[in-house]
Amino acid sequence: MNADLLSLVPKVDFNRRGFMATSLITGFTVAAGPVMGQTAITTDASGLTAGEVDIPVAGGTMKAYRAQPAGAGPFPTVLVVQEIFGVHEYIKDTCRRFAKQGFQAIAGDLYARQGDMSKVTDVQAAIAVAGKVPDAQVMADLDATAAWAAKNGGNPSKLGITGFCWGGRITWLYAAHNPNVKAGVAWYGRLIGNASELTPKHPVDIAKDMKAPVLGLYGSADQGIPLDTVEQMKKALAAAGKKAEFHVYEGAPHAFHADYRPSYRKEAAEDGFKRALAWFKANGVG
Repeated sequence: MNADLLSLVPKVDFNRRGFMATSLITGFTVAAGPVMGQTAITTDASGLTAGEVDIPVAGGTMKAYRAQPAGAGPFPTVLVVQEIFGVHEYIKDTCRRFAKQGFQAIAGDLYARQGDMSKVTDVQAAIAVAGKVPDAQVMADLDATAAWAAKNGGNPSKLGITGFCWGGRITWLYAAHNPNVKAGVAWYGRLIGNASELTPKHPVDIAKDMKAPVLGLYGSADQGIPLDTVEQMKKALAAAGKKAEFHVYEGAPHAFHADYRPSYRKEAAEDGFKRALAWFKANGVG
């Protein structure tokens, strides 16, 4: 674990915390509101090995959704980090989309010790669960997921990470944490914020520590991530001599990739996915 990040985290013993979630969400999360059935994408699992797996982590076992091409591999691995609502059908489908492109894609239930997202029914409750999750715990669980992947059909020399919303911020942090990551793609992840015990640093604070190039995908109409914060991140990365690229979609709101929600913007989402695939392949994941 990155020593700078860990040193600022309080002594929260997540090794001994009980796991509140014992399975992943079935279907789409209730917390996000009504599902936009006419836009929600369904990717079948034909030609894939896909489903829930158990990943050994500190203090127990974490559920995860894994999708990869059928066969022995090894396949380039992409860690898929959940949006604030946890690992539900949208995140699972995203894993299958990557698998159809030849990747092993794994999304771990990174809130499993703090709450059972299958029982969360509104946005504020989801935010409350996410607010209890220490960055240090997430980094360790992603390390464990990468280790599991390497033993189960993944290629450890071709490791990437992508995440949405809450997971977009985590993508930046993990790219600074794990030297084995080849590339990251952060979808509308928060870049700045106030330091807290559980979230001691934010992406702009660790720009100098980036160990892998990251592609940032943002929307100009995102009410929670002002474009001036994107500019701050660009400057911090440039000052540190780090490789990164940003693409801002004009008029796109937050969560423009979430095809099951009213925020979905088809053109931006499809273009972003194409850019993500190209970024991974250009930077050693694929």
